[in-house]
Amino acid sequence: MYTISCETHFDAAHFLKGHGGKCANIHGHRWRVRAYVGAEELIPEGESRGMVIDFGEIKPRLRKIADSLDHKLIVENGTLLPETAAALEREGFAAAVVPFRPTAENFAKYIYDELCADGIKPGKVRVYESEDAYAEYSE
Repeated sequence: MYTISCETHFDAAHFLKGHGGKCANIHGHRWRVRAYVGAEELIPEGESRGMVIDFGEIKPRLRKIADSLDHKLIVENGTLLPETAAALEREGFAAAVVPFRPTAENFAKYIYDELCADGIKPGKVRVYESEDAYAEYSE
């Protein structure tokens, strides 16, 4: 099995409503994202001959996903009071409202699904919320 990987990152804040620890407060991370794509055989002909897939096909798609979350407050839908959300909007703060609890585990699945929807089938996606802590999703 051949495997390649691409990595990007985004800086964003989040909080985990109802969490019993420090993560209930708004805090930020430099989220590192690594997508792995594998193949039993390399592409046999054409300009991508000898490759699993051209890195140039993965990098912009992964970057697009990261850019959609970069420098935003990532909020699980329904976890802010409407007046809080309105105040943030009036102040010009950018938020990304997501339909899941914003954990590393859920980001890994979300990014996996987004890549699949964009035509890239990763073997797995790994999301680091710190230098030494990550979550991974694969089918």
